[in-house]
Amino acid sequence: MKMTLRWFGEGYDSVTLRQIRQIPGVVGVITTLYNHQAGELWERDEIHALREKVEAEALEISGIESVNIHDDIKIGLPSRDKYIENYIKTLENLGEEGIKMVCYNFMPVFDWTRTNLAKPRHDGSTVLAYDQKVVDSIDPQVFFNQTDANSNGFVMPGWEPERLGHVKELFEAYKDVTADKLFDNLVYFLKAIMPTCEKYGINMAIHPDDPAWPVFDLPRIITNQENILKMFKAVDSPYNGLTFCTGSLGTDLKNDLPSIIRACKGRIHFAHVRNLQHFPDGTFEEAAHLSRDGSFDMYEIVNALYDIGFDGPIRPDHGRTVWGEVCMPGYGLYDRAMGACYINGLWEGIEKSTQRKANLL
Repeated sequence: MKMTLRWFGEGYDSVTLRQIRQIPGVVGVITTLYNHQAGELWERDEIHALREKVEAEALEISGIESVNIHDDIKIGLPSRDKYIENYIKTLENLGEEGIKMVCYNFMPVFDWTRTNLAKPRHDGSTVLAYDQKVVDSIDPQVFFNQTDANSNGFVMPGWEPERLGHVKELFEAYKDVTADKLFDNLVYFLKAIMPTCEKYGINMAIHPDDPAWPVFDLPRIITNQENILKMFKAVDSPYNGLTFCTGSLGTDLKNDLPSIIRACKGRIHFAHVRNLQHFPDGTFEEAAHLSRDGSFDMYEIVNALYDIGFDGPIRPDHGRTVWGEVCMPGYGLYDRAMGACYINGLWEGIEKSTQRKANLL
């Protein structure tokens, strides 16, 4: 595997490339052209300039997160084909620049959802948290405005102001989009782009829905092993793959995370590894990456990735805000750096113990 950190780019991120370079074991970044809206074409010279900036700090672009998908594609409007054509041209430009992995999601209106961006934890840190009762009791526009107001002045992925200003229109546009229709529109999109992915060797890695159930009555379709395997079967190309995200699939405690990893062998192109703590009332919050700080056995998760021969990029996901850092919620430097070191330690331990056992046979 290749350890990476998400980086949103100059002007959008409180973390610098030089700081990322100093985290032991981190070889690359997962980044994006954050100034582009969904559906816009990424020009090759822009991608090249971004790659040069990253490589100047002795790092690589290990993948893009995300080339966002226009809502017309998700809804299935006649105009979707022109946005798919832009997407294909963007993939071509990424491929020409040697970028081989794209993480994306197919969630309507917005992607990840949390009801508190700075919930205090027992250790004095603050974290992202979720309470379904809050979602059920609030108007979506009010909820989105509150989220934007609590973002510490950063533009958060999936919560861009351009989208927040049109929430009512978006909900109206999605009113007849069922889960089945959304899935069919995903398949249409994937079948259109797969020839380009195959030509350039680009792995498309869909991000699971977060949380793994409908929010504000909007459908969610990438929520469990059954649905993921259904998507693989519908578009049976090795380039049609998954971003395995423990924090998204793990929102639903019925999901057996190590089992999903093993069931998706060969189709996991990217991994987000983080921990959540679940509570008896159904709420959950982010935790430190350390197993005992949350509800997940991080050793078993990393061990499953090792067992299937995962060799793609991996990154610590949402971190706690610690030591007084002012940053985008979930995306500070310090706790994610600790998470990267912890995951690297697990991987090294598993790798060395496996090798020693093999030498004894």
